[in-house]
Amino acid sequence: MQKNLLTKSAAIVAILLVFLYGIFGIPKGLGGDALKTAILKNIHLGLDLTGGTHLILQVMVNDAVNAETDRAVELLKDELQKAKVAYTEIGKPDAANHPEEVVVKGVPLDGGSQLRSIVSDQLKDYDPPSAGPGNSWIITMKPSAVSELKNRTVEQSIEAIRTRVDALGVSEPEIQENGMGLNQILVQLPDVDDPGRVKEIIQSTARLELRQGFDNANGYDSEQAALSAHGGVLPPGTVMMHGIAGGNDQSDRVFIVGRIPIVGGTDIKDARPGTDSTGRPDVDFNLTAAAGNKFGAFTAAHNETGTDPNHYLAVVLDNKVREFASIRTEIRDTGEIEGGFTEQSAKDLAMLLRSGALPASLHYLTERTVGPSLGADSIKAGVRAAIAGLAAVLIFMLVYYRAAGINADIALILNLVILLGFMGFTGSVLTLPGIAGVILTVGMGVDSNVLIFERIREELRNKKAPAAAVDQGFDRAWTTILDTHVTTIVSAIILFFVGSGPVRGFAVTLTFGLLANLFTAVFVSRVIFDAVLNRKQRGEALSI
Repeated sequence: MQKNLLTKSAAIVAILLVFLYGIFGIPKGLGGDALKTAILKNIHLGLDLTGGTHLILQVMVNDAVNAETDRAVELLKDELQKAKVAYTEIGKPDAANHPEEVVVKGVPLDGGSQLRSIVSDQLKDYDPPSAGPGNSWIITMKPSAVSELKNRTVEQSIEAIRTRVDALGVSEPEIQENGMGLNQILVQLPDVDDPGRVKEIIQSTARLELRQGFDNANGYDSEQAALSAHGGVLPPGTVMMHGIAGGNDQSDRVFIVGRIPIVGGTDIKDARPGTDSTGRPDVDFNLTAAAGNKFGAFTAAHNETGTDPNHYLAVVLDNKVREFASIRTEIRDTGEIEGGFTEQSAKDLAMLLRSGALPASLHYLTERTVGPSLGADSIKAGVRAAIAGLAAVLIFMLVYYRAAGINADIALILNLVILLGFMGFTGSVLTLPGIAGVILTVGMGVDSNVLIFERIREELRNKKAPAAAVDQGFDRAWTTILDTHVTTIVSAIILFFVGSGPVRGFAVTLTFGLLANLFTAVFVSRVIFDAVLNRKQRGEALSI
C-alpha cells in the first residue's frame, strides 16, 4: 500500500512539473515581471485581450464564375472557328446576375450538332446547349459545378490570406470561413501594428498576367484614340487596358492586349524583390516548368526578328498594364516587373505573388478594432473575477468540509495548472470567453468534489469505516461525474466546430478544463484521501 501510494504521488508531482513548464517554460528570473513575461510567451492572448483588428470579408465568388465562363467563351470561339461553324456573337448577356450563362448567336441550323459536340467534349462542367430566342443557343454551367467553384474560391481565398498574414508575422491570427454569412471569411489579427497595410495586402488580388501586346508600345491617350486607330473595332481576341508606358512616363495610357493571358498568376513559382539596371527596386519572378515552356514557345514566335509585327509583351498586374515592351529574344522562365516601386512595396508585391493570386475580389463587410488598453482592462477584469471566484470556492470548501476541503482545494489548483499548461503546450489562444471557461471549469471541479464528499458522508452516516466510506464514495460518484463531464465536453466540441473566434476560445478552455478535472477530482483527490487514511489510527474519524 505504502509503495503504491508513493508511486502515485510521484506521478502527480511529475505531471505538476510538466504542466508548470507548459505555463512558464524556463523563466529568466523569479520576480513578478519575469514570471509574467514567461506566461505571456507561452500562453497566447486572443484579440479581445491583446487588442487588434476583427474583419469580416465577403468573397465575390461571381468573379471566379465570370473568369471560368470567359475562358469558355474564348474556347468556343476557337473551336467553332476550327470547325468552320459560322456565328455572329458569343458572350454573356447578364454577367452580373447570371455569370454562369453563355449565349451563342447566329449559328445556322446545321451547326447545332457541332456546337453540342464541342460542349460535350471540351466543356464537361456545362449542360448541353439549349435553343434560345432569335436563333441563339444558351450554354449554362451545371449547378453542381457552380457550387463547387464557389466553395473552392472561398477555400483558396482563405489559404491565400493565411499565407499573406503569416508572411507579415502576425501572431496567432484567426482566419476561417464565417459561419454567420454566405461566402464570408472571418479574419482576426491580434496585436497588429499597421492594420491599414495588412488590410491592403489582404485585399489585393495580386493577379499577374503576361499578355501579348499589339501595335503601339507607347499606348494611346484614351480608349477613343485606341478605337479610332483601328477603325472603331478592336482586332479579334483583344481588349483595352489602362496602365503606364514604363520608363519615366507614369501617366495613364490605354493599351491593346490579348484577351487571354499567355501565363497567369498560378504559373508563378517564385517572386522576390530586386533592383533593375539603374539600381531602382523591382520584382523578379520565376515561372513553373510548364509555364516556362509555353512562354518560351510564345516569345520565340513573337520576337522582333520574327515575321509577326506584334512583337510586344504586356506585364499586367491586377488588370493594369505595368510594362509594355518589345520581345527581343526568347524568354523562358524568368522575368521582372519594373516601375515606381519603393523597397517596401517591392517586398509586399513579391510576397503577394508568392502567396498566389486571390481567385476573386474581396469586400470588407465589418471592421472592428480593439485597442490594447481595452484589452488590458479586459485581462484585469477577467483575472480579478477568476481570482475572486476561485478564492470564494476555496474558502467555502475549507469551511464546509473542514480538513477534506484542503483536499478539494489542492485538486482545484492542480486542475488550473493542468489547464493552463495544456494551453501553453498546444498554443491555444486565451480569450475573454476563455477566461469564463476557466471559471466554469472551477465550478465543475467543485461540483465533482461535492458529489464525492457527500457520498463519503452518506457512507459514514451508515456506520461504514473511513477507508470503506472513501472507497464507496468514489466508486458510486464516478459514474455521475463521468456522465456530466462527457455531455458537457460534447457540447463544448460542438461549440468549437460551429462557433468562431472567442466562442471557440470558450470551448477550448472548457474542454481542457473538464478533462483535467476528471484526473484531479478522481485520481488526485483519491490519492490525497489514501495518504490521510494511511496516517490515521484504526477507527480514527475522518474530517469531512
